[in-house]
Amino acid sequence: MSSVGELVCTYAALLLYDDGIPITAEKIATVVKAANISVESYWPSLFAKLFEKRDVEDLILNVGTGGGGAAVAVAAPVAGGGAAAAAPAAEEKKEEKKEESDDEDLGLSLFD
Repeated sequence: MSSVGELVCTYAALLLYDDGIPITAEKIATVVKAANISVESYWPSLFAKLFEKRDVEDLILNVGTGGGGAAVAVAAPVAGGGAAAAAPAAEEKKEEKKEESDDEDLGLSLFD
């Protein structure tokens, strides 16, 4: 039942946020009661404490962005080989730009 309580309080908090109503434990409990759903008494207060410290929009926009980023392995260029490695990268960028401009020059539009 705890997952139901968590989900119901999440929806209640989103509903309050969407209507521009301050998110408090009492208001979350009122929304839950109006939906005829019973949850443990600690869920509304936990969510209210969470939203005192964190902004709802911030939580929504950063969903799925976990802790530290993944480490990127970069090979150090061998002496003298650095310029040769940089040239293909620059060439690839030029090709990407060329492909984009080709799409624009087709003269096709959704609204023509």
